[in-house]
Amino acid sequence: MSTKPLDSASELGLEPSQLPRHIAIIMDGNGRWAKRRHLPRIAGHERGAKSVRAIVTHCARLGIEALTLYSFSAENWKRPRKEVDFLMGLYGRYLVAERREIMDNNVRLIHIGSRDGLPAVVLREMDITIEQSRDNTGLKLCLALNYGARDEILRAVRSIAADVRDGKIAPDDIDEQLMSDSLYTAGICDPDLLIRTANERRLSNFLLWQVSYAELYIVDCLWPDFRASHLDDAIRDFASRERRYGDTQPPQAT
Repeated sequence: MSTKPLDSASELGLEPSQLPRHIAIIMDGNGRWAKRRHLPRIAGHERGAKSVRAIVTHCARLGIEALTLYSFSAENWKRPRKEVDFLMGLYGRYLVAERREIMDNNVRLIHIGSRDGLPAVVLREMDITIEQSRDNTGLKLCLALNYGARDEILRAVRSIAADVRDGKIAPDDIDEQLMSDSLYTAGICDPDLLIRTANERRLSNFLLWQVSYAELYIVDCLWPDFRASHLDDAIRDFASRERRYGDTQPPQAT
């Protein structure tokens, strides 16, 4: 049973060092939420936006360093045109409606994904919010919009290959750090905790490079019903795990 949401590590019964620095969430179940209530799928997406607000605000108050939300995948363009058009309109409205909340909570918005194909209104409102929040020092909110991990990796490889061709780097200069620095998430620490709602158990082409050592947390709750108390449960579960990164012992604190 989820408990009342809390706003600090101590109220969670944890030390700040036990909190994940970066949480990534695959938000699943909007359509099922609507279907169970005999509502159109768009009603599930509207309700899901309320969960986004709750989780972003809670992460900001907890002092989480980064939160990445899988909002719209590169594959989601295959959905019915009416649903895609509604989602794009929802993103535009959300970026306007939540701009004050983002600023009040010292959140910095970052877009990860391709800009190609996104409607002009979405790009405009996203760019405004990104620019206005650029100097905010709190939670980094990474909105994975029109995102696909395989495409991200291919773009990075092509960029590195072009630098080798142009003599900017040598092949021996290519290492994990260079690869990480060539991804959309450059400068952002890799996720420690990956949450997927609706009891789905796939990565779905999400942050394939970055989640190599993330702890996975699967929850039955559909995304429109996911709230801060569910996130608290996931964080407590994360804190209880022993992370060894392939070694026989967890790394020593420095």
